[in-house]
Amino acid sequence: MLKKSERIKVLFLCTGNSCRSQMAEGWTRFLLADIIEPFSAGIEPKSLDPSAVEVMAEKGVDISKHRSKHIDELKDIQFNYVITVCGHADEHCPIFAGKTVKIHYGFEDPPKLAANAKSKGEALDYYRKVRNLIEDFVRSLPRFLAIHSAGG
Repeated sequence: MLKKSERIKVLFLCTGNSCRSQMAEGWTRFLLADIIEPFSAGIEPKSLDPSAVEVMAEKGVDISKHRSKHIDELKDIQFNYVITVCGHADEHCPIFAGKTVKIHYGFEDPPKLAANAKSKGEALDYYRKVRNLIEDFVRSLPRFLAIHSAGG
């Protein structure tokens, strides 16, 4: 594992920091903690979504101790990358000083997808779908960031 100071600092940003950005942080910590130091925050934080916690636990990723944070709580950290995972956060993302690279890679909002579900199981299936898409994205993150750091 790289020393903490040598790892790439990545902030996953969404509106509420309750679901998608939390999943992305959890997956990155679970899969890539040796090379990436992940963070998550929101521009209008809400509480951690219990369904997100539940579907992540199904895959052995514990985000139950996470909490929603406002972006301002992390203002003293120099991120290498800020990845917005929802359109609203992308449109309202603050400016980051220094060499921070901002990238948008959006995912559908599980609570909105699940809003008209007829059962808890059906609702959780929407969360699982997004969880799996985020896992796939995180698995590709080293290659994805290498392309973006080269100006791609």
